[in-house]
Order: sequence, then structure tokens, then C-alpha cells
Amino acid sequence: MNKNNTILAGLILSIYHRQESIVLGIVFIFLMTSCAEETLPKPKAFLRLAYEDVQYQNINTNCPYTFEFSNNAVVTPDTNCWLKITYPKLKATLNLTYRPIENNLKELLQESEKLTYNHAIKADGISALPFEDARKNVYGSLSEVTGNAASPIQFHLTDSVQNFINGALYFKVQPNYDSILPAVKYIEKDIKHLMETLEWKN
Repeated sequence: MNKNNTILAGLILSIYHRQESIVLGIVFIFLMTSCAEETLPKPKAFLRLAYEDVQYQNINTNCPYTFEFSNNAVVTPDTNCWLKITYPKLKATLNLTYRPIENNLKELLQESEKLTYNHAIKADGISALPFEDARKNVYGSLSEVTGNAASPIQFHLTDSVQNFINGALYFKVQPNYDSILPAVKYIEKDIKHLMETLEWKN
């Protein structure tokens, strides 16, 4: 190989290596840019709520019953001793209906059961927990409806002779059991406290 050929071969080899470096550089920059611009799917976000400590106070009405309710709730009396217990921060309302027993206890119990099982279409399950305080003559049950039902908790209380109370919890949001579950459990404690402290006046 003569001198000119050697020089030419060296130039070609130099150009080849230079082009190879440029190509590798472009590929590297492309990969880095692609990684920087890659978007990952974000997990579904739920509203994070702060649940305050609870203190209880006696309800003050002229109705034939009394009980303790949370200081985080607002009680609004309605006609016929019906009540609305609202939780503004949780967008929840506990509706209480009162009915005097007039030889119709069976019908009132059936109505209460029907209210619970009306949610069975969208429910994943319904569990009922009986309640009894014989000393205060208070009997009833607490039902929890799991799934995307309109009302996740219902209950009833009675003395089996004169008084009957039915309660149902509702949220002013589209039913999504996973997202409202913490709020349901928070209010459920208040409902159980209501049941445990309820007394008849007559």
C-alpha cells in the first residue's frame, strides 16, 4: 500500500468513527428526551378529610325521646318529631323519623326492613346487628350496606309499645363506597352512641 492510499484509508476511518460518534450522540439525546417526557398514569385521588375529635351533648326537644349527638353535627328539628342530623364537612345527613306505635308495630318493622333492602340492587352485601338495652326498654338493629348504595347505614329503635324511630344515613355525593368508607365509619360511631344513649320520656 503506497503512502497516498494509507492517508486516504486513515481519513475514511476517521470520518467513519466521527459519524458513528454523532449517531450515538443523537440516539443518546433522543433516549434522554423520551425519558424526560414520559408521563406515568396517576393513581385515582380521593378527598382527604380531617376527622375531628368528638364530644357529645344531649338533644333538647319536646319529643318523647332523648339521646346524645356529636358536637360536629347540626340537628334540625322537623314536624312530627322527625330530625335531620347533618355533617356539613362530610356532606352527610342522618334522617330520623319518629312514629308512635298504634297497634302497627309489625307494619313499622316491615317498613324499616323494606327501606334497608331497597338498596340491595346496588349493594354488595347487607349485615344487620341487633341492639338491646332492656334496662331502658330500647330494642332495635343496625344495618350496614356495603357497595355503591344510596344509604350505607340504616337503623331502627323501639320500645315495642309506644315509640318507633327509624334512621338512614345519606351522602350528597355520587355513591362510591371506597371513597366514602372512612366517613361512614366515622359517623357509624356516632350512630352507635345515639343508640346506646337513647331513652324514652314516656
